[in-house]
Amino acid sequence: MSDRTAALDDVIFGVDVQSGDVRGDAPSYALVVLDGETVERDVVSYRKLRRRIESETPALVATDNTYELAEDKADLVRFLDWLPGGTRLVQVTGGHQPEPLSRVASRHGVPYGKKPMKEAAAAARLAAGNVGQVVTAFTDTTELKVSRGRSTGGGGGWSEDRYTRRIHGSVRRRTREVESTLDEAGLDYERDVTEKYGGFANAVFTIEGRPSEIPVSAARSGDVRVEIERVRRDGIEFEPLAKRRDRVVVGIDPGTTTAVALVGLDGEVLDLLSTRTADTAAVIEWIIERGRPILVGADVTPMPETVGKIRRSFDAAAWTPSRDLPVDVKKHRTREVAYDNDHERDAVAAALGAYDAHADQFERIAAKVPPRQDLGTVVERVVADEESVEAVLTDLSEDVGDGDDETEHVEHEPSQEQRRIRQLEGQVERLQDHVERLETQLDERDQEIEEYETKLSETRRKERREARERREVTRLERENERLERELEEERERVSGLERKLERLKELWKLDHSDFADISEKRAGLVPVKVVEQFTTGAIETAHERFGLAEDDVILLRDASGAGRSTANRLAEVGPRLVLRNGQLSEMADRVLFDHDVPVAPAELVTVQEVDELAVARESDVEDAIEDWEQRASERERQQSAEMVDRLISEHRADRAE
Repeated sequence: MSDRTAALDDVIFGVDVQSGDVRGDAPSYALVVLDGETVERDVVSYRKLRRRIESETPALVATDNTYELAEDKADLVRFLDWLPGGTRLVQVTGGHQPEPLSRVASRHGVPYGKKPMKEAAAAARLAAGNVGQVVTAFTDTTELKVSRGRSTGGGGGWSEDRYTRRIHGSVRRRTREVESTLDEAGLDYERDVTEKYGGFANAVFTIEGRPSEIPVSAARSGDVRVEIERVRRDGIEFEPLAKRRDRVVVGIDPGTTTAVALVGLDGEVLDLLSTRTADTAAVIEWIIERGRPILVGADVTPMPETVGKIRRSFDAAAWTPSRDLPVDVKKHRTREVAYDNDHERDAVAAALGAYDAHADQFERIAAKVPPRQDLGTVVERVVADEESVEAVLTDLSEDVGDGDDETEHVEHEPSQEQRRIRQLEGQVERLQDHVERLETQLDERDQEIEEYETKLSETRRKERREARERREVTRLERENERLERELEEERERVSGLERKLERLKELWKLDHSDFADISEKRAGLVPVKVVEQFTTGAIETAHERFGLAEDDVILLRDASGAGRSTANRLAEVGPRLVLRNGQLSEMADRVLFDHDVPVAPAELVTVQEVDELAVARESDVEDAIEDWEQRASERERQQSAEMVDRLISEHRADRAE
């Protein structure tokens, strides 16, 4: 059961039998579809009606008798289970003892006619006005079961133990995934698992919510099966279409913070609202959700314009005190009411003041109204419309008389208790006086039960909230422990690497005792920066790691494959010497030579490496550079000679021509 704040904005189907019977062959139905201000009328078969419900998913399917859509109770349960998640079945004539549709339509001012299409239209409009009972066979609790998707009796080439362990492990893994999904969705649930060898045989989640609210789908995949099923009620039940109390007295305190209080015709405070953001339209909508105002009051006089506007929207009577209510009077009158702020207190004081002013009138009206007549309707017309009680009762009796010749819409399968009730209807008239005396006691008991139910509901909400908080704390503690373990592992790894580095340095000093305890320059050593391949990417990587700079000694582990751009990139560094492993390409050799970059085979210089550190003797580097300079001079000489020969040849050729 849920509040419907804008029923006319929903799609509503009104249905009535046009011809035939659901137990017979091919019944047809009069269908009226309300979609906002649009009204559609059609005559459809039972199969087409179900197809339209399934495809259009109306908010409500309204009828005067639910057994016009199902053969019996079992078929009705199947129909309710089939309905789309957002669709509800409504019997607008009441619950287990429905009234004639004509009487209900007359009471609520809805047009009515005997033809099926007009009855379907009346049912749709009554449902749009929050009139009727929602038919339900299921609770708002869903059972989700994770179980084995196949038998553990054999696994082909697997050994039986390994096969069983794998299946149970898959069930446990899927169970944890479902649990995580439900936690993320903030759903309340209870879990019951059956542990077996290697994991879980099954896990049953009892979830507070409907299947449409659960972010897990039924599926069967390999070793695991997930089943989702709503929990059945003991039988067919009827619940009010909307959480709505009938006629109410309203107190309003306008201002920057608007407060509203609703009081029933028995003087009980039913609901409170205080808001800084809602406009007048939103306040009116909030009141509509909860009742039909017959009296609107304020705690000051004259009535503020905002309060008057809200009162006029309901055609309700107005009440204001003879003078502004003092604070001490308001505190005394609201001393037994739980409110959150002074605005709510003032609204409650206004509502109770209006109720006190008319309490005697309410009692006189109640004394004159017959037990079977709707007291709220009479009070509304007497207080708001200023009619006499006798005139209202006469008018209502005539309305009921107009529909007496119609057949009552009752269930096709009355229970034994209902049949017995019908047999005793004559005796009920003689016992009516006794019932009236008992009703007062029953109202008191109902009030007490409602208070206990409210306390129980609050206690349960508190327990569920605390349980969620405990689960969240446990999860965060586990996450914190995991992060601490990872941090400790990283610290140990860093410590190990530091110790390894120290050991490497000590070993290097031991293996090179002649270099120990002296600076690099005094030892005649030159740092060597290693580039793994003669590519632009490798040069950039080495630059990021070591910082390549002018006059560096660079070792190319693999000098092959470089082109013009790569050679230019290396020449831009301006190295003192490039040691190569392998042969340079002709293009790279020419570029480096043109930029006067000395290049020598790595074999000419002894390079000593420890991890990323590399050094060479200064004397070896100077010898390599000197060797390159000699080769460069010879190369320049040869190039000059070749150039002279080429010029002589070109000159001779020109003379010969």
